[in-house]
Amino acid sequence: MSTFTVSETKLIDAPAERIYGLLADYHTGHPSVLPKPYFTDLQVTQGGRGAGTQIVVHMNVYGSKATYNMVVTEPVPGRVLQEEDKGLGVVTTFTIDPLTPQGSQVTISTTSPVKNGLAGWLEQKITAAVMRRVYRAELDQIARVSQQKSVG
Repeated sequence: MSTFTVSETKLIDAPAERIYGLLADYHTGHPSVLPKPYFTDLQVTQGGRGAGTQIVVHMNVYGSKATYNMVVTEPVPGRVLQEEDKGLGVVTTFTIDPLTPQGSQVTISTTSPVKNGLAGWLEQKITAAVMRRVYRAELDQIARVSQQKSVG
C-alpha cells in the first residue's frame, strides 16, 4: 500500500517556544487548539508532555468517525512534534520554525496509507481536501490561543 501526505502551513505572530509548549502540552494546551466538531475528544493515556506521551484521539469528520491511538515523539525537540498510530500507519507532524523573535511558521502534516487504484485515488483526493480544511481551522486556533498572554 502506498502513502500520501497532506499539509498546511500558517505564519503565526507568536514565539516558536510558546507555540511548541502549547502543542507539547497534551493535558490542556493541545486539546485547546483542536477544532470542533472535527475533533470530539483527546484522552491522555500516558505522560502528557512531549515525547513518550500516549493519546487517544477521536474524530468525526462529516459523519465519518475515526479513533487514533497515537504515540508522541520529538524528532527535533523544541521544533518538531510527531504523533504516530503504528497500527493504522498514520503519522502527523507539527513543525514550528522561528522566523523572528515574535513570529513563527507552523506546519501540520499527515502521512497516511492509501489503497491502490481508482478507489485509492478518490480516497486520497477527498481526504486531502477535508484534512486541509481541518488543518486550516486548527492552525487558526493555534494562532488564537498562542497569541494570548498566558499560555501553557
